[in-house]
Amino acid sequence: MRIGDLEKKILIKKTRLEEIEQELLKPEVQKNPQLLALLSREYKEIKTTLENFQELKKIEKELGEIEGLTEKDLEEVVESEKERLKKEWERLYQKILSLFLPGSIDFKKNCLVEIRAAAGGEEAALFAADLFRMYTKFLEKKGKSWTVLSSTPSDRGGFKEIIFAAEGEGTYDLLRFEQGVHRVQRVPITEASGRIHTSTVTVAVLVEPEEVEVHIRPEDLKIDVFRASGHGGQHLQMTDSAVRITHLPTGIVVTCQDERSQYQNREKALKILKARILERERKKKEEETKAERRKQIGSGERAEKIRTYNFPQNRVTDHRINLSLYNLGEILDGELDPLIEELKKKEMEEYLWTSEK
Repeated sequence: MRIGDLEKKILIKKTRLEEIEQELLKPEVQKNPQLLALLSREYKEIKTTLENFQELKKIEKELGEIEGLTEKDLEEVVESEKERLKKEWERLYQKILSLFLPGSIDFKKNCLVEIRAAAGGEEAALFAADLFRMYTKFLEKKGKSWTVLSSTPSDRGGFKEIIFAAEGEGTYDLLRFEQGVHRVQRVPITEASGRIHTSTVTVAVLVEPEEVEVHIRPEDLKIDVFRASGHGGQHLQMTDSAVRITHLPTGIVVTCQDERSQYQNREKALKILKARILERERKKKEEETKAERRKQIGSGERAEKIRTYNFPQNRVTDHRINLSLYNLGEILDGELDPLIEELKKKEMEEYLWTSEK
């Protein structure tokens, strides 16, 4: 993106900041805690962007002043300072650009992660459990927390499905590249002949919406309660604590039965439902702009599989960036940074390319 184009975007941000300042003074906003929090956060984010841009311009001015210094005895010092300022300028420039990426308003939010066994039966369920462990370890290393919202265990300790909430500022940004089909190639524990099997697991990463973003009318919900089934015969529920919620306008159905309390299951189900409704709206908007995007960078469609985990070769390959790493054990232990950093680089390159068209 040319610096002139960036300045135009900054002017738009300044205008939006002034609009928010006016909105924050309105009595109806002051009386609405959810809307007040939403606007306050947007105000803070724009303010940070403008401050970073001011610092960028300050560095440009300092670089211009250094260029004017030609004294022989200061040459070494000048070159060292020039290099430092250039690196700082590039860091700030990339940071500012990232705030203009499509969907960046959601990057600081919490998210819900849905992991489901796909092709491969029990082996897929076992790998779903491996991915769940990988993500939770990754979050813990980043100082984030997580809570299981719903799970359906398999017979051998895997998961046919598990949904968890990732909590802490920026968890969506940490995990957003994980949505898609994950393929595993290894010898299953059920395979006596040592033959390698290929199984797949799907991962969905949903933004956890603010209260003001998704409004659900009580009359649009059909809520059923039933007796929860125990896991492997243990903790058998003797009351109708499981909850199934159907959102009538969209047909989305969510079931939760992990908790012993009907109220807790209902709250968790509503959290998942709101995230799915918001994701549905996001996809609808994406479809509306997809045709124009295709004209600029091609189809942009993700391949059926986004990543392959090959155990015999100790290899993990991310097919979106054609990157293979030979440290599968470390990655499954939560060391996802090398993959995520490269994915972010590619995202920025594509954004800059389309911005110049």
